[in-house]
Amino acid sequence: MSFDNLILEKGMYAIPGKSFSEVLEELDPSANYAGTEYEGLDAFGRQLKRFDIKVSGVGSDTISKFFSATQSAALFPEYVSRAVKQGAKEADLLPSIIAATTHINSLDYRTIASVPSEDEKKLKRVEEGAFIPETTVKTKENLVKLHKRGRTLVASYEALKYQKIDLFSVTLKQIGAYIARQQFADAVEVLESGDGNNNAAKIINAAELGKLSYNDMLSLFNQLYPYSLNRLVMSPATMLKVMNLDEFKNPLSGINFQGTGNPGTPLGAKLLRSNAVKDGKIIGLDAGCALEKVVASDVSVDYDKLIDRQLERAVITTTVGFAKIFDEASAVLKI
Repeated sequence: MSFDNLILEKGMYAIPGKSFSEVLEELDPSANYAGTEYEGLDAFGRQLKRFDIKVSGVGSDTISKFFSATQSAALFPEYVSRAVKQGAKEADLLPSIIAATTHINSLDYRTIASVPSEDEKKLKRVEEGAFIPETTVKTKENLVKLHKRGRTLVASYEALKYQKIDLFSVTLKQIGAYIARQQFADAVEVLESGDGNNNAAKIINAAELGKLSYNDMLSLFNQLYPYSLNRLVMSPATMLKVMNLDEFKNPLSGINFQGTGNPGTPLGAKLLRSNAVKDGKIIGLDAGCALEKVVASDVSVDYDKLIDRQLERAVITTTVGFAKIFDEASAVLKI
């Protein structure tokens, strides 16, 4: 079936476990367009092309273009969702600290854990016919706490219909950025306080209250062994204290900072700046072992209202939670 013969309707948003774009791709696979002028476009992009809707650039259309036909109106909620996701992606620090992402189809999720004893961590030599040591993996006692985050889009269709789509995208991207920052704050809370399974991060106190030293940073580095300290998360004010340590002012770190915008550290860890961490605290972690992201619902929009041009109170939400994987893969330095 050619993309310009597809019948678009709001029921395509209501298929469990599938997004509108995924439904479109099943009906109109992108692989069928290899070597054609539509190569590089996904199924949604081909639908925009079909109805001649330009969502960006100098020739960006107005929002009313989505509603010029009954079927093209069905594309509007997906456009909103994509713009919000793009804004979230641009502002999202989560990929820097997430070891695994799990998508679920319910609001109840119990993650797994393996907490070996010191003796079990040692891979002893096994003689022929002898018992091979075990590693026990079991589900955690408490469920992962999922949080619904979002915004309500308050506007009338009359107020928006003559606005350029790319301008409206700026507002939608900002909504996505708000969601991403709040999710990062949720992740930081789990890293520091635990996920409800009695696994709060180990606290290391600075040698001198209120003053940060390089030895304090080394204590944090040493605390994570045998895990790697490859991420340091802190507030902007605390980052200034870290960057002003003499050991962090070496020429190579300066060259890296000036060339990439990413401050280097003598510990080899990437610095992440966020107001989600309180001043006077530095969270150190092994990004490959510390945290699991659990997604119950990706960006969801009130598709009925958006298609029917009832934008007065259209809700945009996402439901996400976080769980610790290895409890000892993160620690907190308190200044």
